Amino acid sequence: MLCARALLAAAGLALLHPARPSAEEPALPTYNADIAQTSISGLSSGAFMAVQFGTAWSSIVIGVGAIAGGPFGCSEGSEATALSTCTGGAPAADVASLISRADVWARNGAIDDTANLARQRIYLFNGYNDAVVTRPVSDALYAFYAHYRPGSLFYQTAIGAGHAQITIAYGGNCGETGGEYINRCGYDQAGIILQHIYGALNPRNDGTPKGRVIPFRQDDFTGSRTPIEDSLDDRGFVYVPAACEAREPCRVHVALHGCLQSFLDIGEDFVRHAGYNEWADTNRIIVLYPQIHAVDFTRLGITNPRSCWDWWGYLDADPTQSPTYLLKTGHQIAAIKAMVDRITGGAATSAAVVASTPAPPSTVLAIDASASAIDLAWTLVPGAVGYDVFRSIDAGQTFRQLATVVGPSYGDAGLKPETTYRYRVRASFGATKSDFSAIVSRQTRRKVPPCMEPGSCAVR
Repeated sequence: MLCARALLAAAGLALLHPARPSAEEPALPTYNADIAQTSISGLSSGAFMAVQFGTAWSSIVIGVGAIAGGPFGCSEGSEATALSTCTGGAPAADVASLISRADVWARNGAIDDTANLARQRIYLFNGYNDAVVTRPVSDALYAFYAHYRPGSLFYQTAIGAGHAQITIAYGGNCGETGGEYINRCGYDQAGIILQHIYGALNPRNDGTPKGRVIPFRQDDFTGSRTPIEDSLDDRGFVYVPAACEAREPCRVHVALHGCLQSFLDIGEDFVRHAGYNEWADTNRIIVLYPQIHAVDFTRLGITNPRSCWDWWGYLDADPTQSPTYLLKTGHQIAAIKAMVDRITGGAATSAAVVASTPAPPSTVLAIDASASAIDLAWTLVPGAVGYDVFRSIDAGQTFRQLATVVGPSYGDAGLKPETTYRYRVRASFGATKSDFSAIVSRQTRRKVPPCMEPGSCAVR
């Protein structure tokens, strides 16, 4: 997927497939969706792009999920760096330098204020059988986000997955890398991402979908260029729950495929089986699935034969000195933003939330656990300005406050393996506090031995 030959294949490997006429597809519809509730996630090259988009447009993005990704600007516009530092992790990424560059672009207005990252909810994942984007790369991404102290940061490293989007029961064997890059690991990754970002949700719909997958033409979002000039397919997809088609208030999650996962490569399998639609269906979440298209030589002499998102500057004339692919003006970032603008163009003005009688979150869940962290999510309380999170180790211990957060999730890190922790949450209305929620408990996973040869380690 992201290995050297797969990412930046030699010119002789390039395979250009003609795009379909855009007239075949309808226009992307507009819905009653709040742009301020936009979130994004992705796998592999899609993870790098999710981080790029979430950083460039941090004013509207409230959460990011990055599965096998690296820090913002990791490649620095260099193919050699993309193939070494940003996949194998050697030499290590200079995270401090990447942070400094991002802050400079923010001050210049090329991207949104990086201070916005402090309010985002961030989910990171690296499977210990992933030999394509190795653990040090995702560790560097964790360090990038940790610098900005996001409202909730959870990093899952205890699943034996290969390089893939992870599901409960669809796809290849958990530890494999290849095929459609969707693996069944008994792990509801899409649901965990969405709940980490939006809080405890209604149960997923495992029956007949009530919403529908709608294709749309992507040439509406590339300005004077054709989609293929930006390595975009003519066709994108959007999953729209029935409630959103009925113009009820909704929100948008952008799900980005990885290399070799576009419609050209695997049809609609990522769109229909990545796991997002089942949760979206019951929680008024519109899921946008933009699509990349493989290209042969561009006018710049660059190839993208594996349908990867542009995270190393293949659309820029001089990505090292002028890396527009990372900025708001980047062709693919601008196209995604235009799609989000279209979807949210019918947003109705919402009434101001009036503080009600102080009440605790009705539901608090421990949605995930690694060997050293537990991920909590809860339902939002109308009028609450924050949430106090408390923890105890056993039934006889006093609960102690861990943090006060604004959003509906919290990643509790630095924990001991195979240890049970108990939590309760209360809503804050300024000087007034609600009662505590019901107690929820979760045991951390056992510590996974170092996987010296990713791809060959037993899935535990």
